[in-house]
Amino acid sequence: MERVENLTELLAAQNHVGNQILNFRKSASLKCAIELGIPDAINQHGKPITLSELVSALPINPSKANHIYRLMRFLSNAGFFVLQDQGYALTAAGRLLLKEEPFNLRAFIFYTGDPVLVKPWNSLTEWFRNDDPSPFHTAHGKNFWAYAAEEPNFANLFNEAMANDSTLTVQVMMTQCKFVFDGLTSLVDVGGGTGAVARAIAQNFPNLECVVCDLPHVIADQEGTENLDFVAGDMLEKVPAADAILLKWILHDWSDDDCVKILKNCKEAIPGRDKGGKVIIIDMILESHMKDDESVETQFVVDMQMLMCFGAKERTEKEWAKLFQDAGFSDYKVLPVLGVRCLIEVYP
Repeated sequence: MERVENLTELLAAQNHVGNQILNFRKSASLKCAIELGIPDAINQHGKPITLSELVSALPINPSKANHIYRLMRFLSNAGFFVLQDQGYALTAAGRLLLKEEPFNLRAFIFYTGDPVLVKPWNSLTEWFRNDDPSPFHTAHGKNFWAYAAEEPNFANLFNEAMANDSTLTVQVMMTQCKFVFDGLTSLVDVGGGTGAVARAIAQNFPNLECVVCDLPHVIADQEGTENLDFVAGDMLEKVPAADAILLKWILHDWSDDDCVKILKNCKEAIPGRDKGGKVIIIDMILESHMKDDESVETQFVVDMQMLMCFGAKERTEKEWAKLFQDAGFSDYKVLPVLGVRCLIEVYP
């Protein structure tokens, strides 16, 4: 009996290992479905679409038509499509793959599935044995930022992904956290890329002067508005002065020492707390309010992605508090309103 139980346990363990090692196939299949136009074809059909109707709508080689069922079965099991009345429909997650969906994550999916980002994962073992700062450096011979500066196509992919990811975050901020910006007369979005977040804030607060500060090649072609401007700068050197500094998904790209340097520069750029000075951080807090398995897995996956790209990490609240203290800040407040991420107000 014990032998049978051991074999059953081994079969279950084998199944678990198999599922884990095949995980990257899910993101690759998802990217394929978007490139073939499957989500948009389902949406444009206006009702659940049969397999034959779907195949007819796709730009594929006829000899491959019988394999679309397998792709749909795989991604339906993953929660992106659902079979209704013999036809396929989109789930809530599937709708985030649509071109016309304001909160779509298409650019982010293309970015994370790009060969440039996949290659460092295959360099992880080598990285553990050498003295390179990150697996990305091991894979490409230079750090992430240097590579992006030299490869405009990859840089554009990264900036589009960051803007893509910001859409829902901005919507939540403007509905649930708008008070965070009340009373401010100026704000600098440090590392704000092409300005997706700053533009939304500027539109919602027409009396707030907003500035995006990023590297010269990032903001080169960006145009401002009446209350939005773009300035070139390096946050490791200096941060432009303002009532508040915004750091959205910035500090998880950097080591503790660099984070302290950036935060000190931010502290020098803002007035005292009594005059409304603060730093607004949007980032993850590990081991926080998110306890469900999927959210915890998302946080751990992103943490590993930070290791891959930058040799950096996501942080627990204790680790965040130490950074704030080391940079000379007096207090902070966490607002857990952004799903797996939080909004943190840090006060001088």
